[in-house]
Amino acid sequence: MSHLNKESGNYLDKIPVRAEQIHWSVEENGLVTLDVENKGFFHGIAQKFFHKPKISHIHLDPMGSFIWCLIDGKRDIFSLSASVKERFGEEASPLYERLSKYFQVLHSYGFILFKNDV
Repeated sequence: MSHLNKESGNYLDKIPVRAEQIHWSVEENGLVTLDVENKGFFHGIAQKFFHKPKISHIHLDPMGSFIWCLIDGKRDIFSLSASVKERFGEEASPLYERLSKYFQVLHSYGFILFKNDV
């Protein structure tokens, strides 16, 4: 982890928490599907005039599904990385960069919060 800058190191200390409004399920194949309600003025127009769905179903890949199920609001990203490395090995490389980006994306879409944000 020596090649990560201080900001990345601090990011790995963040504790992710699943957003309460996100409903999710685990399919028989072990993959996670997030059900996100599309609400708000513009979504309402899109639903009415363009027949856009009221709920979007986001299907996570195997690694994303594995990580999503590990989020417990207690472990930080660095701690979660050990489980990801054990399960996926080299497939997860570059591990810290991938995890940081994955959690940034989840956070940007409002799928997770960080404990210090809650």
